[in-house]
Amino acid sequence: MDKQTTLAQIEELGLVAVLRGPSPELTLAMVDALVAGGVRGIEITYTTPNAEEVVATLKRKYGASIVLGMGTLTEPEQVERAQAAGAQFLVSPHCDPMLGERMVASALPAMIGALTPTEVVQAHRLGADVVKLFPGSLGGPAYLQSLRGPFPRIRMMPTGGVSLSNVAQWFQAGAVAVGAGGELCPAAWAKEGRFDAITARAKEFVAAVAAARRN
Repeated sequence: MDKQTTLAQIEELGLVAVLRGPSPELTLAMVDALVAGGVRGIEITYTTPNAEEVVATLKRKYGASIVLGMGTLTEPEQVERAQAAGAQFLVSPHCDPMLGERMVASALPAMIGALTPTEVVQAHRLGADVVKLFPGSLGGPAYLQSLRGPFPRIRMMPTGGVSLSNVAQWFQAGAVAVGAGGELCPAAWAKEGRFDAITARAKEFVAAVAAARRN
């Protein structure tokens, strides 16, 4: 799948589940629960134990039925390893030129993290396909809307601070998609075996995103 197709899929879905799984087994079960609830955008972070093996397993199991990426890339050498594991897109939490250039050179969609206006512009100039606004909780939808004023052509996706109660506001502020972590798939629920609850929450999020984008 080429870069533009993957980007179009992410934008069409509008929702990426950001998973910091407590263990490989629980992470795989979390993804199963999310997919059962209709969430097809999945980001496995490098803070997940054996993250690359988890991605490789998910790639074999789900193939093209999900859009699978790796996040929390902090070192340039992780780019090639993530790509080899089967990641379809790459996400960093910060704007580091060496890492960003490597992400862009991979030919996979690159979502480079930024917070301040200076970082947003830097990430864009490095070649980010989407700027990951992180942590979104610091400024909320109003901050994204303010950034969209001077930077209307830079595509941004907030992560951190996205919840059922404010997901509509993020899209109203101009987000191309949202990344949701603990609000969508709490690790505590996985540890407690509450996978039905994760599926139910996933359905709520999918419905909320769909409703937000209709308005």
